[in-house]
Amino acid sequence: MATYKKRGYKQKAVKEAVDQEIEVAAEEMESTTAEVFNTLDETANKTEEWVAANQKYIFMAVGALALVALLYVGYQRFVVDPKNSEAANESFQAHKYFADAQEASLTQQDSIYGLALNGDGVQPGLLQIIEDYGSTPIGKNAKYMAGFAYLKTGKYKEAIDNLDAFKTKDPVLQALAYGGLGDAFSQLKKFDEALGYYDKAAKEEANSFTTPKFLLKAAKIAVTLGKSGDALKYLEQLKDEYPSSKQNTEAESLLAMAKAAL
Repeated sequence: MATYKKRGYKQKAVKEAVDQEIEVAAEEMESTTAEVFNTLDETANKTEEWVAANQKYIFMAVGALALVALLYVGYQRFVVDPKNSEAANESFQAHKYFADAQEASLTQQDSIYGLALNGDGVQPGLLQIIEDYGSTPIGKNAKYMAGFAYLKTGKYKEAIDNLDAFKTKDPVLQALAYGGLGDAFSQLKKFDEALGYYDKAAKEEANSFTTPKFLLKAAKIAVTLGKSGDALKYLEQLKDEYPSSKQNTEAESLLAMAKAAL
């Protein structure tokens, strides 16, 4: 009987202690919560005070941003767009010469590419379009065509200057420009630079048109440089990912050569 009372007493004491701890914890939590809300209120008040004190400058900043946006839209609409239309009209004949040169015989290509670059005395060539309209999309594309016109006529340094200046968000055109740079450096016997650009061309964006073409060119330059491991990497990617490409047949024999070199 005494044992039962003793245990009951202990249980009651423990319960009272626990209740007291819970009550203390609740009070502390309530105090902490109050402090947090007080801090938030103070911060909000300070923010409101800061906004009120600096309202003039805030409106000026917002107005400046709006003005910049309006100026940009206006510049695009009233300066760039009309200038690009003008550039398109001016460059029509140069574009036609460039297209004609690609279809012409080897004996005629140089002279027609020359007309594309320098004009015919009546209509301007690509170089004049670049000078007059270089900031427009038409002018930027003229750098691409000028680069390849120089490349086809054996003026490799000029080709590099123009193709290096060409930048576009079109992944296929950008890959072709990188590939053209690789060709120009290869012709100048600067094979390390050529390999770098062929690698960039192959990686620009995977597609069945440019990727296998530049994987094969990169592999050939890697073999020339004695980098058989790199050549093997390019050739295996070409074989695995583009088995139906026209480059794959040539890649097979080059792959055997690279493996033997290793």
